[in-house]
Amino acid sequence: MRIRNGLRASKLATVCEEARCPNIGECWSSKKGAATATIMVLGDTCTRGCRFCNVKTSRAPALPADDEPEKTAEAPRRGGGGRGAATRAIASWEVDYVVITSVDRDDIPDGGASHYARVVRRVKARPALKPSMRLECLTPDFNGTSGLDGVATVASAGLDVYAHNIETVERLQGSVRDRRAGYRESIGVLEHARSVNPSLVTKTSIILGFGERDDEIRQTMRDMRDAGVEIFTLGQYLRPSRRHMKAPLPPGGEGKGREGWWWYVASGPLVRSSYKAGEVFMEAILREREAAQHGSRSGAEAASPSDGASSLPLSGVWTPQQGEERAARVLASLADSRPEGACPL
Repeated sequence: MRIRNGLRASKLATVCEEARCPNIGECWSSKKGAATATIMVLGDTCTRGCRFCNVKTSRAPALPADDEPEKTAEAPRRGGGGRGAATRAIASWEVDYVVITSVDRDDIPDGGASHYARVVRRVKARPALKPSMRLECLTPDFNGTSGLDGVATVASAGLDVYAHNIETVERLQGSVRDRRAGYRESIGVLEHARSVNPSLVTKTSIILGFGERDDEIRQTMRDMRDAGVEIFTLGQYLRPSRRHMKAPLPPGGEGKGREGWWWYVASGPLVRSSYKAGEVFMEAILREREAAQHGSRSGAEAASPSDGASSLPLSGVWTPQQGEERAARVLASLADSRPEGACPL
C-alpha cells in the first residue's frame, strides 16, 4: 500500500495500473525491500496505438508537467502542510529496484528524451536513496531512427539498465505494433544505447501469442543476442478488452538452433518486461560487474543468482538449450489456455 499511496499523493502514473498488469499485487508487495514499482513519465497518454496495449492514446496529449521530475523523486508529506514540506517518495518505499518507463510522445521534438533524462537525474540525485538502489529505464524509440540522439540523452543520464521492447517477431511487427515502430528501429535503439554507455545492461521483451512460429522466436533471440542484449523476457498476450486484437493460437514451426548465452532469460505466461524476477537477478548482475572491477569475486560466482533468484519459477541463468526449452514451455501453455485480462508490456 505504501507504493500505491505514494503514487496517489504525487499524482504519478504507473504502467502497472494503466496497462492492467497481472503481476501488480506481487510486484507491489508490502514486504520491506521486495517491492518494485514501474513509474510512467511523460504523461499517461500515448501518441501511438499498438493493437495489444491498454494505455490511453491521443494524437495530441497534454504536454508533460514541468514538475514531473520533482514529483517522481519527491511526494507530499502526509498531513504535512506547509511550504513544500516533502519526503522523498522513492526512498520512503524502501525498494531496491525502480523502473521508469514512458508513453511514446511523437508530438514532442525529441520524443520527450530530455524530460525523461531530467527525471532520471533527479531521482538519482536524491541523497536519501539506498546506495544499493538500481534504476532501469524502459524507453520508447524517441521518434524512431531520428531519435537516436534521444536514446543517447537517456542512456547517459545515470541509469543502470536500458530496456526497450521489440514486442514481437519481425514478420508480425506491422500487425501488432503502431506503424511508426519497427523491428530494425528497435534493434538500433538497443545497440545505440550500449554504444553510448558500454557499462549499461540492455534488456528487451517479446509477447507470445500473436501467431509467431517457433523458428521466428529463435531468430528474434539470435538478433537480440547479436545486438548485445543481455536480458530477454518472454510473456503471454492477454487480451485487455474486446477492442484489442484477438490472439490466434501459435502455429508452431520448424527450426532448431542454439541461441547463444544470456545473462538472464525469464519466460512464463505472466512474465512481463518489468516482472520482479528480472529485477532480483539484474541486481546480481550489476553487483557482480562492480565486484569484478575491484577484483573481489571470482568469475564463477557470476553464474549464481542472488538470494531467492535460484528458486524463482521459469527464470535463472540458462544454457542455450535450457533457454529454448523454456520458450517451448511458454508456447505449450499458450495452446492449453487463453485467458483474457491484462496487457503485457
